[in-house]
Amino acid sequence: MRFMKRPNDFLFRVLVVVASVSLAALCLLVIYSVVMRYVFSDAPDFVEPIALLLVIVIAMFGAALKVREGGHIGLDSLVKKLPPKGQTVAHAFQHLCLIVLAVAIFFGCWQMAETTMDDKIPILGLPEALRYVIPIVASACIALFSFENLLGLFAQKHK
Repeated sequence: MRFMKRPNDFLFRVLVVVASVSLAALCLLVIYSVVMRYVFSDAPDFVEPIALLLVIVIAMFGAALKVREGGHIGLDSLVKKLPPKGQTVAHAFQHLCLIVLAVAIFFGCWQMAETTMDDKIPILGLPEALRYVIPIVASACIALFSFENLLGLFAQKHK
């Protein structure tokens, strides 16, 4: 279990910083856009594609962070009524499902990134694949964090 905790702790901190900086940048970008549009009547055209990339970063990295913290959506009312062994099985099933979902996102986005590598995001000129690279990174983190939580369940069971 320890072999995963340290690298995942570091990865978690990196995701927190990237998501936080992305959120701050998004806020500043939107404020800039509103001021330019309504005060100076000069709407910048680059704001929307950058904002979309930032929203993808915030949403996907935020989802990965919540998986690590165990704060993702769950049916706690049902699981809490189960006996302790049933709760462990439900949590293990939940993490296995998250791993399967993360793997599906990873390979689906990988395929989309490959097919859109030569396309450019209008205005920015960056590869369209960038929109799919973000979920690839986030899904790998979700799988790692879910696996860590799954190992943690069995480590608690054997104590």
